[in-house]
Amino acid sequence: MAKPFAPIRNFFARSNDDLVKIIGMAVLVALVSSAAVSVTSVMLKPYQDANRAAEQQARMDKMLDTLPGMRDLMMETGVDTLETRLVNLDDGSFADSADAASFDLDAAIQDPEASVALDAGVDIAAIKRRANQSPVYLLQKDGDLKLIVLPVYGAGYQSTLRAALAIEADLVTIAALAIIEQGDTPGFGARIEDPEWLAQWPGKKIADETGTIRIELVRGEASTPYEVDGISGATYTSNGVTNLLHFWLGDMGFGPFLTRLRQEGL
Repeated sequence: MAKPFAPIRNFFARSNDDLVKIIGMAVLVALVSSAAVSVTSVMLKPYQDANRAAEQQARMDKMLDTLPGMRDLMMETGVDTLETRLVNLDDGSFADSADAASFDLDAAIQDPEASVALDAGVDIAAIKRRANQSPVYLLQKDGDLKLIVLPVYGAGYQSTLRAALAIEADLVTIAALAIIEQGDTPGFGARIEDPEWLAQWPGKKIADETGTIRIELVRGEASTPYEVDGISGATYTSNGVTNLLHFWLGDMGFGPFLTRLRQEGL
């Protein structure tokens, strides 16, 4: 009667210098390692999903706490959070087939199939690549849009400036600008986080009657609804804010989305 484990015993009984045993052990180690990684990945997935959801909520909370007056407006509207939806940036449509809550913008930017390289002629925000989709945050009540928050970013003087631009329901008037992340020169460029400077933004207009994007930081005092005081001693940072807003409000950014919203609503 054949012994069922004889081949295994014979295999391990071979000399450690035996070529068959060397190759066999390599294959065995690879299979065991692969199985261990697969099992670990499956077991950890619930924890990874929970951590991802917690990270998304933390980002949302930070944005809501940073936008001036946002919590008060939410209380008035009777909602406790903003609705997150994904937008196809090329045509401005909602990408409802994708999971907005788990969307990783940074990962999408690094993925050649989920992003596009930008020519220098259009890359006025100096971001090099733009994801094909982006989250937007909606404050609505009974189907009526009350506010929309757009995540925007671009190059400053020494860092990438990340901000949240809140626009009122007319899709032209700025409700607030919040700086989420920046690392520009302390004492100069870092003044973009100064509450007094940020207080200039509510009520400003992003575009004129023709739809031309006009919002900009200017030297000296602002004199039109499209102007905000530039930051003294921080020309590069000021230009960076203007450039990133023009990019993200333009055709390569949320321009098609805002146009679709004006024409079709939510």
